[in-house]
Amino acid sequence: MNKEVSTGTTIAAVEFKDGVVIGADSRTTTGPYIANRVSNKLTKVTDYIYCCRSGSAADTEAVSDIVHYHLSFYRMELGEEPRVRVAAHIFKDLCYNYRDSITAGIIVAGWDKHRGGQVFSIPIGGMITRMPFAIGGSGSTYLYGFVDANYKSGMSKEECLKFTANALALAMSRDGSSGGIINLAAITKHGVEKIILTGDEIPKFNEEF
Repeated sequence: MNKEVSTGTTIAAVEFKDGVVIGADSRTTTGPYIANRVSNKLTKVTDYIYCCRSGSAADTEAVSDIVHYHLSFYRMELGEEPRVRVAAHIFKDLCYNYRDSITAGIIVAGWDKHRGGQVFSIPIGGMITRMPFAIGGSGSTYLYGFVDANYKSGMSKEECLKFTANALALAMSRDGSSGGIINLAAITKHGVEKIILTGDEIPKFNEEF
């Protein structure tokens, strides 16, 4: 019980023409103990930018709060919604500058009027890369073959939601640190549409096992 609370997890984000889809499982662990089976790892940074968190729950929540604070001033000073790229680089600076003190793997995703939907991957250590889709967390190691085989550019919002839900369900069936329910969100210029998959709504694979 003295181990840190960890979001050993599966997180994912995908760009589509009009925005992005993000998703995560909901299991939070303390070593082998499941501390919370319905935690929400999709964290609001602004009305149009969210982050998906993996690593230490305390570290990722603290970093998200700091970025939210900085972007609130950005909005007040410039009189417009912050750009996704700006939010991602603030996350990157914090994760890089404190890389020896924190354990935080972040996916930043959102929409802005300048570049539309964008996904940035910031793995532990503070590197940053813009990608058409990104996966992270302990469950992502099971997914690289699936996402490489099934991702295609130009997918619709509905296709991205299905792609993300299938990826998360597959990881949850294999990774002991991923589980619970699936939280999804689609972010466009119209705002955020949230979807929760529970029970039989979660895609099933290999049911014979």
